[in-house]
Amino acid sequence: MLAYILQRLAHGLLVLCGVSLIVFALTYLGGDPARALLPLDTPVEDVEAFRHAAGFDQSLPLQYARFVARVVTGDFGTSLRYREPVLPLVLARLPLTLALALSGLAVALLVGVPLGISSALWPNTWLDIFARALMLLNQSVPNFWLAIVLILIFGVTLRWLPPSGLDDARSLLLPALTVGALPAAIIARVLRANLRDVLRRDYVRTARAKGLRDLRVVWRHALRNVLLPLTTIVALQLGTLLGGAIIAEAVFALPGLGRLSVQAISARDVPLIQAFVFVSATFIVLINLALDLVYARLDPRLHLS
Repeated sequence: MLAYILQRLAHGLLVLCGVSLIVFALTYLGGDPARALLPLDTPVEDVEAFRHAAGFDQSLPLQYARFVARVVTGDFGTSLRYREPVLPLVLARLPLTLALALSGLAVALLVGVPLGISSALWPNTWLDIFARALMLLNQSVPNFWLAIVLILIFGVTLRWLPPSGLDDARSLLLPALTVGALPAAIIARVLRANLRDVLRRDYVRTARAKGLRDLRVVWRHALRNVLLPLTTIVALQLGTLLGGAIIAEAVFALPGLGRLSVQAISARDVPLIQAFVFVSATFIVLINLALDLVYARLDPRLHLS
Protein backbone atom coordinates (compact mmCIF):
# COMPACT_ATOMS: atom_id res chain seq x y z
CA MET A 1 0.00 0.00 0.00
CA LEU A 2 2.85 2.40 0.84
CA ALA A 3 4.49 1.75 -2.55
CA TYR A 4 1.16 2.49 -4.25
CA ILE A 5 0.80 5.80 -2.37
CA LEU A 6 4.36 6.83 -3.22
CA GLN A 7 3.74 5.98 -6.86
CA ARG A 8 0.62 8.15 -6.98
CA LEU A 9 2.46 10.99 -5.21
CA ALA A 10 5.21 10.80 -7.84
CA HIS A 11 2.60 11.02 -10.60
CA GLY A 12 1.05 14.04 -8.90
CA LEU A 13 4.42 15.80 -8.68
CA LEU A 14 5.01 15.17 -12.39
CA VAL A 15 1.65 16.77 -13.16
CA LEU A 16 2.53 19.81 -11.04
CA CYS A 17 5.86 20.11 -12.87
CA GLY A 18 3.95 20.25 -16.15
CA VAL A 19 1.57 22.83 -14.69
CA SER A 20 4.53 24.93 -13.56
CA LEU A 21 5.79 25.02 -17.15
CA ILE A 22 2.40 26.23 -18.37
CA VAL A 23 2.17 28.82 -15.58
CA PHE A 24 5.69 30.05 -16.38
CA ALA A 25 4.71 30.38 -20.05
CA LEU A 26 1.92 32.76 -19.01
CA THR A 27 4.63 35.31 -18.25
CA TYR A 28 5.35 35.64 -21.96
CA LEU A 29 1.79 35.20 -23.16
CA GLY A 30 1.32 38.95 -23.67
CA GLY A 31 4.74 39.54 -25.22
CA ASP A 32 7.50 41.34 -23.36
CA PRO A 33 6.85 40.68 -19.62
CA ALA A 34 8.70 43.84 -18.59
CA ARG A 35 6.35 45.95 -20.70
CA ALA A 36 3.32 44.01 -19.46
CA LEU A 37 4.21 44.47 -15.79
CA LEU A 38 4.93 48.20 -16.00
CA PRO A 39 2.66 51.16 -16.84
CA LEU A 40 2.42 52.06 -20.52
CA ASP A 41 4.11 55.45 -20.05
CA THR A 42 7.23 54.00 -18.38
CA PRO A 43 10.44 55.38 -19.99
CA VAL A 44 12.57 52.95 -22.00
CA GLU A 45 15.54 53.18 -19.63
CA ASP A 46 13.31 52.29 -16.67
CA VAL A 47 11.91 49.31 -18.58
CA GLU A 48 15.43 48.07 -19.29
CA ALA A 49 16.43 48.53 -15.65
CA PHE A 50 13.36 46.59 -14.50
CA ARG A 51 14.03 43.84 -17.07
CA HIS A 52 17.55 43.40 -15.71
CA ALA A 53 16.43 43.54 -12.05
CA ALA A 54 13.66 40.97 -12.64
CA GLY A 55 15.96 38.67 -14.60
CA PHE A 56 13.97 38.79 -17.84
CA ASP A 57 17.21 39.31 -19.78
CA GLN A 58 18.50 35.88 -18.69
CA SER A 59 18.04 32.56 -20.49
CA LEU A 60 14.63 30.88 -20.29
CA PRO A 61 15.89 27.75 -18.44
CA LEU A 62 17.48 29.96 -15.78
CA GLN A 63 14.31 32.06 -15.49
CA TYR A 64 12.23 28.89 -15.12
CA ALA A 65 14.55 27.56 -12.40
CA ARG A 66 14.24 30.83 -10.50
CA PHE A 67 10.45 30.75 -10.97
CA VAL A 68 10.19 27.22 -9.54
CA ALA A 69 12.40 28.19 -6.60
CA ARG A 70 10.07 31.09 -5.81
CA VAL A 71 6.93 28.98 -6.22
CA VAL A 72 8.25 26.37 -3.79
CA THR A 73 8.51 29.10 -1.16
CA GLY A 74 5.04 30.43 -2.02
CA ASP A 75 6.27 33.58 -3.77
CA PHE A 76 4.27 34.32 -6.94
CA GLY A 77 5.17 37.99 -6.96
CA THR A 78 3.04 41.09 -6.42
CA SER A 79 -0.40 41.68 -7.92
CA LEU A 80 -0.48 44.45 -10.49
CA ARG A 81 -4.08 45.31 -9.58
CA TYR A 82 -3.96 45.16 -5.78
CA ARG A 83 -0.24 45.93 -5.21
CA GLU A 84 -0.10 43.11 -2.65
CA PRO A 85 1.59 39.67 -2.52
CA VAL A 86 -0.39 37.33 -4.75
CA LEU A 87 -0.60 34.11 -2.75
CA PRO A 88 -2.31 35.64 0.34
CA LEU A 89 -4.91 37.18 -1.99
CA VAL A 90 -5.66 33.81 -3.55
CA LEU A 91 -5.73 31.91 -0.25
CA ALA A 92 -8.04 34.52 1.30
CA ARG A 93 -10.64 33.93 -1.46
CA LEU A 94 -10.19 30.15 -1.58
CA PRO A 95 -12.44 29.18 1.41
CA LEU A 96 -15.53 30.77 -0.13
CA THR A 97 -14.93 29.04 -3.46
CA LEU A 98 -14.42 25.69 -1.73
CA ALA A 99 -17.60 26.23 0.30
CA LEU A 100 -19.50 26.97 -2.90
CA ALA A 101 -18.02 23.91 -4.66
CA LEU A 102 -18.87 21.62 -1.73
CA SER A 103 -22.38 23.08 -1.52
CA GLY A 104 -22.80 22.42 -5.24
CA LEU A 105 -21.54 18.86 -4.72
CA ALA A 106 -24.09 18.35 -1.94
CA VAL A 107 -26.86 19.56 -4.29
CA ALA A 108 -25.56 17.26 -7.04
CA LEU A 109 -25.59 14.22 -4.75
CA LEU A 110 -28.94 15.00 -3.14
CA VAL A 111 -30.55 15.39 -6.58
CA GLY A 112 -28.51 13.05 -8.78
CA VAL A 113 -28.38 9.93 -6.60
CA PRO A 114 -32.16 9.64 -5.96
CA LEU A 115 -32.88 10.44 -9.61
CA GLY A 116 -30.44 7.80 -10.84
CA ILE A 117 -31.70 5.11 -8.44
CA SER A 118 -35.40 5.72 -9.10
CA SER A 119 -34.83 5.84 -12.86
CA ALA A 120 -32.92 2.54 -12.79
CA LEU A 121 -35.41 0.76 -10.51
CA TRP A 122 -38.52 1.70 -12.48
CA PRO A 123 -37.46 2.05 -16.14
CA ASN A 124 -39.86 3.30 -18.81
CA THR A 125 -42.32 4.62 -16.21
CA TRP A 126 -43.45 8.20 -15.77
CA LEU A 127 -40.83 8.57 -13.02
CA ASP A 128 -38.07 7.40 -15.38
CA ILE A 129 -39.28 9.72 -18.15
CA PHE A 130 -39.40 12.66 -15.73
CA ALA A 131 -35.92 11.86 -14.40
CA ARG A 132 -34.38 11.56 -17.88
CA ALA A 133 -36.07 14.79 -19.00
CA LEU A 134 -34.69 16.59 -15.96
CA MET A 135 -31.21 15.17 -16.64
CA LEU A 136 -31.36 16.36 -20.24
CA LEU A 137 -32.61 19.79 -19.19
CA ASN A 138 -29.82 20.20 -16.62
CA GLN A 139 -27.18 19.28 -19.18
CA SER A 140 -28.62 21.60 -21.84
CA VAL A 141 -29.11 24.80 -19.85
CA PRO A 142 -26.02 27.07 -19.53
CA ASN A 143 -24.99 27.90 -15.98
CA PHE A 144 -25.20 31.66 -16.44
CA TRP A 145 -28.76 31.41 -17.86
CA LEU A 146 -29.86 29.18 -14.99
CA ALA A 147 -28.34 31.64 -12.51
CA ILE A 148 -30.29 34.54 -14.02
CA VAL A 149 -33.54 32.54 -13.96
CA LEU A 150 -33.02 31.58 -10.30
CA ILE A 151 -32.32 35.21 -9.40
CA LEU A 152 -35.50 36.39 -11.18
CA ILE A 153 -37.69 33.73 -9.54
CA PHE A 154 -36.35 33.37 -5.99
CA GLY A 155 -34.52 36.67 -5.55
CA VAL A 156 -36.65 39.25 -7.37
CA THR A 157 -40.18 37.84 -7.71
CA LEU A 158 -40.60 35.69 -4.58
CA ARG A 159 -37.90 37.46 -2.50
CA TRP A 160 -37.11 34.24 -0.65
CA LEU A 161 -33.32 34.36 -1.08
CA PRO A 162 -30.70 37.11 -1.57
CA PRO A 163 -30.20 37.73 -5.31
CA SER A 164 -26.52 38.65 -4.96
CA GLY A 165 -23.75 39.36 -2.48
CA LEU A 166 -22.70 37.47 0.62
CA ASP A 167 -24.87 38.32 3.62
CA ASP A 168 -25.35 34.94 5.32
CA ALA A 169 -25.47 31.21 4.57
CA ARG A 170 -28.64 31.67 2.50
CA SER A 171 -26.59 33.61 -0.04
CA LEU A 172 -24.94 30.33 -1.11
CA LEU A 173 -28.20 28.50 -1.89
CA LEU A 174 -28.85 29.94 -5.36
CA PRO A 175 -25.17 29.72 -6.41
CA ALA A 176 -25.04 26.11 -5.13
CA LEU A 177 -28.11 25.21 -7.20
CA THR A 178 -26.48 26.84 -10.23
CA VAL A 179 -23.18 25.03 -9.76
CA GLY A 180 -24.70 21.66 -8.84
CA ALA A 181 -27.25 21.38 -11.68
CA LEU A 182 -24.92 19.95 -14.34
CA PRO A 183 -23.05 17.52 -12.02
CA ALA A 184 -26.41 16.27 -10.70
CA ALA A 185 -27.48 15.33 -14.24
CA ILE A 186 -24.17 13.58 -14.97
CA ILE A 187 -24.21 11.66 -11.68
CA ALA A 188 -27.82 10.57 -12.30
CA ARG A 189 -27.06 9.33 -15.82
CA VAL A 190 -23.95 7.40 -14.80
CA LEU A 191 -25.70 5.89 -11.78
CA ARG A 192 -28.74 4.90 -13.84
CA ALA A 193 -26.66 3.20 -16.55
CA ASN A 194 -24.49 1.25 -14.09
CA LEU A 195 -27.39 0.27 -11.82
CA ARG A 196 -29.46 -1.03 -14.72
CA ASP A 197 -26.54 -3.24 -15.70
CA VAL A 198 -26.00 -4.50 -12.15
CA LEU A 199 -29.71 -5.16 -11.57
CA ARG A 200 -29.61 -7.72 -14.40
CA ARG A 201 -26.96 -9.82 -12.64
CA ASP A 202 -27.74 -13.27 -11.24
CA TYR A 203 -26.98 -12.40 -7.61
CA VAL A 204 -29.51 -9.56 -7.75
CA ARG A 205 -32.15 -11.93 -9.12
CA THR A 206 -31.31 -14.32 -6.26
CA ALA A 207 -31.71 -11.53 -3.71
CA ARG A 208 -35.08 -10.62 -5.17
CA ALA A 209 -36.11 -14.28 -5.20
CA LYS A 210 -35.51 -14.36 -1.45
CA GLY A 211 -38.25 -11.74 -1.10
CA LEU A 212 -36.09 -8.67 -0.49
CA ARG A 213 -37.60 -5.33 -1.49
CA ASP A 214 -36.15 -3.39 -4.40
CA LEU A 215 -34.68 -0.60 -2.27
CA ARG A 216 -33.07 -3.12 0.08
CA VAL A 217 -31.57 -4.99 -2.87
CA VAL A 218 -30.16 -1.76 -4.24
CA TRP A 219 -28.79 -0.60 -0.90
CA ARG A 220 -27.22 -3.90 0.26
CA HIS A 221 -26.14 -5.47 -3.03
CA ALA A 222 -26.28 -3.33 -6.16
CA LEU A 223 -24.81 -0.05 -4.89
CA ARG A 224 -21.63 -1.75 -3.71
CA ASN A 225 -20.84 -2.69 -7.29
CA VAL A 226 -21.34 0.82 -8.68
CA LEU A 227 -19.24 2.59 -6.05
CA LEU A 228 -16.15 2.71 -8.27
CA PRO A 229 -17.77 4.47 -11.26
CA LEU A 230 -19.84 6.64 -8.91
CA THR A 231 -16.72 7.67 -6.98
CA THR A 232 -14.95 8.44 -10.25
CA ILE A 233 -17.71 10.67 -11.60
CA VAL A 234 -18.13 12.49 -8.27
CA ALA A 235 -14.39 13.22 -8.05
CA LEU A 236 -14.26 14.39 -11.66
CA GLN A 237 -17.22 16.70 -11.08
CA LEU A 238 -15.26 18.58 -8.42
CA GLY A 239 -13.20 20.09 -11.23
CA THR A 240 -16.43 21.01 -13.04
CA LEU A 241 -17.73 22.55 -9.82
CA LEU A 242 -14.65 24.76 -9.53
CA GLY A 243 -15.15 25.88 -13.12
CA GLY A 244 -18.83 26.55 -12.52
CA ALA A 245 -17.95 28.52 -9.40
CA ILE A 246 -16.20 31.10 -11.59
CA ILE A 247 -19.44 31.80 -13.47
CA ALA A 248 -21.60 31.67 -10.34
CA GLU A 249 -19.37 34.06 -8.41
CA ALA A 250 -19.39 36.51 -11.30
CA VAL A 251 -23.20 36.43 -11.68
CA PHE A 252 -24.01 36.46 -7.95
CA ALA A 253 -21.23 38.96 -7.08
CA LEU A 254 -19.55 36.64 -4.58
CA PRO A 255 -16.02 37.62 -3.44
CA GLY A 256 -14.50 34.24 -4.20
CA LEU A 257 -11.55 32.90 -6.15
CA GLY A 258 -13.51 32.69 -9.40
CA ARG A 259 -14.45 36.36 -9.37
CA LEU A 260 -10.87 37.25 -8.45
CA SER A 261 -9.61 35.31 -11.49
CA VAL A 262 -12.03 37.13 -13.80
CA GLN A 263 -10.81 40.47 -12.46
CA ALA A 264 -7.20 39.34 -12.89
CA ILE A 265 -7.79 38.36 -16.52
CA SER A 266 -9.53 41.68 -17.23
CA ALA A 267 -6.62 43.60 -15.71
CA ARG A 268 -3.96 41.34 -17.31
CA ASP A 269 -2.62 40.69 -13.83
CA VAL A 270 -0.18 37.93 -14.82
CA PRO A 271 1.17 37.09 -11.32
CA LEU A 272 -2.38 36.73 -9.98
CA ILE A 273 -3.41 34.52 -12.93
CA GLN A 274 -0.34 32.34 -12.37
CA ALA A 275 -1.16 31.84 -8.70
CA PHE A 276 -4.81 31.06 -9.50
CA VAL A 277 -3.89 28.44 -12.12
CA PHE A 278 -1.26 26.77 -9.92
CA VAL A 279 -3.44 26.67 -6.79
CA SER A 280 -6.39 25.27 -8.79
CA ALA A 281 -4.18 22.62 -10.39
CA THR A 282 -2.75 21.65 -6.99
CA PHE A 283 -6.26 21.25 -5.61
CA ILE A 284 -7.28 19.00 -8.52
CA VAL A 285 -4.12 16.89 -8.12
CA LEU A 286 -4.95 16.42 -4.44
CA ILE A 287 -8.49 15.37 -5.40
CA ASN A 288 -7.12 12.76 -7.80
CA LEU A 289 -4.72 11.50 -5.13
CA ALA A 290 -7.59 11.13 -2.68
CA LEU A 291 -9.59 9.36 -5.40
CA ASP A 292 -6.75 6.87 -5.93
CA LEU A 293 -6.67 6.12 -2.21
CA VAL A 294 -10.44 5.60 -2.16
CA TYR A 295 -10.08 3.27 -5.14
CA ALA A 296 -7.45 1.25 -3.31
CA ARG A 297 -9.78 1.02 -0.31
CA LEU A 298 -12.78 -0.07 -2.37
CA ASP A 299 -10.82 -2.50 -4.57
CA PRO A 300 -7.55 -3.80 -2.99
CA ARG A 301 -6.56 -5.39 -6.32
CA LEU A 302 -5.57 -1.95 -7.60
CA HIS A 303 -2.59 -1.51 -5.25
CA LEU A 304 -1.73 -5.20 -5.13
CA SER A 305 -1.32 -5.46 -8.90
